[in-house]
Amino acid sequence: MPRASSNERVADAEATRTWLQAQTFVRPEHVSLLGWSSGGSTALWAVRPNAKPPDGKPDFRSAVALYPGCRRSRETAWSARIPTLILIGSADDWKLASTCQQMVAGARGRSARVEIVVYPGAHHEFDRANSPLRLLTGLAHTADPSGRVHSGTNPAARADALKRVPQWLAR
Repeated sequence: MPRASSNERVADAEATRTWLQAQTFVRPEHVSLLGWSSGGSTALWAVRPNAKPPDGKPDFRSAVALYPGCRRSRETAWSARIPTLILIGSADDWKLASTCQQMVAGARGRSARVEIVVYPGAHHEFDRANSPLRLLTGLAHTADPSGRVHSGTNPAARADALKRVPQWLAR
């Protein structure tokens, strides 16, 4: 099955926002965007200033990206039009924290509020409950050409993220 392009994923996020805002149980100005890994990368792509929805409805209120890939966004001079929180582990060898830090630093002064939290010693999927650290192999898209990455729960990072994300979304 072919992977969806970034534009298709952003279109899906926008279609979801539009659908949610049409529901009677949703406050249209309170729809936020939340994504993990590839979904986090999509969230970053969706909040760029030139991706603003043309439909005249309220924009996303905020966004959270957990362990996103930031390389492509960094290379395209990324910035965010809405408040955006990025959570990533310092030991993530799949999606590199240093790349996200560079992306955020490059966006200073031309972006909405953007915060990045780098959890010491945390790997990819640090927030996944009860997942022992494991080595994944044979992957096509990794930070280095080995196809090998580590993934697993980091209790301290998980606990912080479980508090931090709802606080961010409730602002």
